[in-house]
Amino acid sequence: MSVFDVELLTRAAARPATPAFTVAVAEGGRVLEAARRLRHETFVTEQGLFAGSDHDEVDDDSRALTLVAQDTDGTVVGTVRLAPATNGRDLGWWVGSRLAVTRASRGHTAGVGAALVRAACAHAERLGVLRFDAHVQRANAPLFRRLGWDRLADEDAYGHPHVLMTWPVDRIARLAARTKSPLGPLLAPLATGPHGLGGTGFVGDDAAPVPGSDLVAATDAILPSMVERDPTWAGWCAVLVNLNDLAAMGATPVALLDALGARDTSFASRVVRGVAAAAQAWDVPVLGGHTQLGVPASLSVTALGRTSTPVPAGGGQPGHSVTVTADLGGGWRPGYTGAQWDSTSGRTTTELQALGSFVGRTRPAAAKDVSMAGLVGTLGMLAEASGCGAELDVADVPAPEGATTGDWLTCFPGFAMLTADVPGRASAPAGPATSRACGALTDDPGVRLRWPDGRSTTALTSPVTGLGPA
Repeated sequence: MSVFDVELLTRAAARPATPAFTVAVAEGGRVLEAARRLRHETFVTEQGLFAGSDHDEVDDDSRALTLVAQDTDGTVVGTVRLAPATNGRDLGWWVGSRLAVTRASRGHTAGVGAALVRAACAHAERLGVLRFDAHVQRANAPLFRRLGWDRLADEDAYGHPHVLMTWPVDRIARLAARTKSPLGPLLAPLATGPHGLGGTGFVGDDAAPVPGSDLVAATDAILPSMVERDPTWAGWCAVLVNLNDLAAMGATPVALLDALGARDTSFASRVVRGVAAAAQAWDVPVLGGHTQLGVPASLSVTALGRTSTPVPAGGGQPGHSVTVTADLGGGWRPGYTGAQWDSTSGRTTTELQALGSFVGRTRPAAAKDVSMAGLVGTLGMLAEASGCGAELDVADVPAPEGATTGDWLTCFPGFAMLTADVPGRASAPAGPATSRACGALTDDPGVRLRWPDGRSTTALTSPVTGLGPA
């Protein structure tokens, strides 16, 4: 049972010796029945919003949650429910409804309604929700505004005036700010000369053309905490992320170099096994590198590839269609649920090479592999490099059944590419991956998520990296 601290939820100035009530998920039949009796008393008997019963299809949805506020005697003094807004696949769009509080517990001083609303928001975000709405009776709209909700529209619901409001979920913006926003000012000293940070047209790419050649170079470091926690997987990922960077530019990989720091030979050998297994799986040789023992864990890999015509991340234009190409096989890496999807460790060399050559065979106007900023954050980087914004149709994004939409749009997905090109231009076959047009580049900066009801919510308002157009 998830129980919420009432004083934190209501932002009370002081904590009483004994909390007046607690908020939790109604898991027992008795408590759930009490919540439904309170709903009936409020919406049928008192307000007359419904005739006979307020029961609807949401009550029959197994995914729906009912929250209750109970006083110290266990009496239900308030309730609210939340559930997906659509049938079928959970798109990460949920709706709160049936907020009811007993007459004796109403009022700002008691704080029951506010606590229930805050708890519903917390549960929604825990479940990976990216849009959370509510049709609110006009009399309750000021409460929701005080709690940080935004008004979308005035609408009638159940024959009475309501206000459609939304809770501003900032999961994607927080991820982008944490992983990418410092890059522009931080890397500014490197952006000097004609070839700094990749040179004109390639600023913001994860790989860079080597001046005077057909070589493309990429380098990536793995988080030290990940190297310590899962050294063999870290070795595999060090190869994976660099080959994805080459693939995004349409380059064919030719060689790898690694730099490894480890506390001892035993630990280093586990990292090396991961690097070696990945190099063998993709059939790309490790030419050498650097190894140092007796130091904290560290790992970086450099990859070299070839192409005479690299595909930039900044080649998009407003009006271009955005396509997501993702390998939906596999599942969450053990220990990284919601953060790292492993679609590559079970693939054959032929399948991995088909994935890696997809961009080179498609030749889109722009391409970028999905990185630790997640799918939406990476789309923001592609749009930023292209000097425009983007909109993504959430329902059209190819996604595996084993991931919530919120997790899928913010995780590292193993293999996923974002490409932009003129509408209607076909993509090349991508081996085991699924390709689907699911968005567009726009004139307006930032990234918006478009939902089945035609509304859009803002996921990113500002440039992701600050590096600017390529």
